[in-house]
Amino acid sequence: MKKFFTSESVTEGHPDKVCDNISDGILDAILASDPQARAAIECAAAFDTLLIMGEVTTTAQVDYEQTARDIIKEIGYDFGTFAFDTCKIITAIHQQSPDIAMGVNASLEKKQGGDEADQLGAGDQGMMFGYACRETKELMPLTLSLSHRMAKRLTTVRKEGTLSYLRPDGKTQVTVEYEDGVAKRVDTVVVSTQHDAEVSQEQIHVDIKKYVIDEIIPAELMDENTKIYINPTGRFEIGGPEGDSGLTGRKIIVDTYGGRCAHGGGAFSGKDPTKVDRSAAYYCRYIAKNLVAAGLADEVEIQVAYAIGVANPVSVFVNSHGTGKLDDERLAEIVKTEFDLRPYAIIRSLDLRKPVFKKTAAYGHFGYKGFSWDRTDRVDDLKKYL
Repeated sequence: MKKFFTSESVTEGHPDKVCDNISDGILDAILASDPQARAAIECAAAFDTLLIMGEVTTTAQVDYEQTARDIIKEIGYDFGTFAFDTCKIITAIHQQSPDIAMGVNASLEKKQGGDEADQLGAGDQGMMFGYACRETKELMPLTLSLSHRMAKRLTTVRKEGTLSYLRPDGKTQVTVEYEDGVAKRVDTVVVSTQHDAEVSQEQIHVDIKKYVIDEIIPAELMDENTKIYINPTGRFEIGGPEGDSGLTGRKIIVDTYGGRCAHGGGAFSGKDPTKVDRSAAYYCRYIAKNLVAAGLADEVEIQVAYAIGVANPVSVFVNSHGTGKLDDERLAEIVKTEFDLRPYAIIRSLDLRKPVFKKTAAYGHFGYKGFSWDRTDRVDDLKKYL
């Protein structure tokens, strides 16, 4: 059976990603001084103004405005209405609600005499998902992997000066044709990139094809029927927050699996690890990747769900899409046996009290070496079930 699937990515200069970068940059600055801090930081950016808002309880002394300006400069906005040194910045930060803190500081289980790992309750209710598949060496969907790599390549050729006329904002998209679940060819590639006014669209087309698309998309996946669209509107001079408003947490599918699995709806950036929206989603990726790497399935989707103030998840669900060596009910039991899904245990297992989050703010949160949640150190423990 033939089918087509598409994923997209965006560069760090996309207005939503500008906000994600600032939220996670501030979070990292806080955690560097106060690992026990509680933070939920969100940003909104439009035209010439940045709003930094949210809840922070910490002993750290962080200059939110200067941190934001440094990140905007690092991304490359030294021009236009949203230039790092001239944009207006408004801060609206207050402490975490004591009603929420009461449930996080001591879980329901801890109040009933639980052990050390029961000390933290989930910071909110909700469901989180993790995913892994065999399409790429990093066990991520091929469509998303190619889209991320092209988006990152756009930034690289801009910052290194290979294509000095490029500006920070950009989007990529890849459609792959599958036959009986196996990737056969790339059907469509879309690249939209912000640029200086002086460069022609013809030059952009030649350069993006040569320095971005041909560098990333494997030649064996391209053919004479592959469609390539580069700046299909015909011009992309105005970009970033000057062209479109940005908001933290609006690119949740780009951040996760490119639409290949369900999403609980919770964003990641700006949230400390007591927020299960982030930490439990990271741990679900860790579980899914280890299950696939161990050979228990070729594709795995994990869902966990929590109640606010309660340490243990209210449910654990596994879907191996028919690829499991054991049935999904048995895989779910293995997950509950082998992995401690209480928030304190997740934080400890993945070492999340450190300033490690800004590097996740662009080009996806999964599929990279160096992320503790992308380790495959539980493979030997899981192989015993085969």
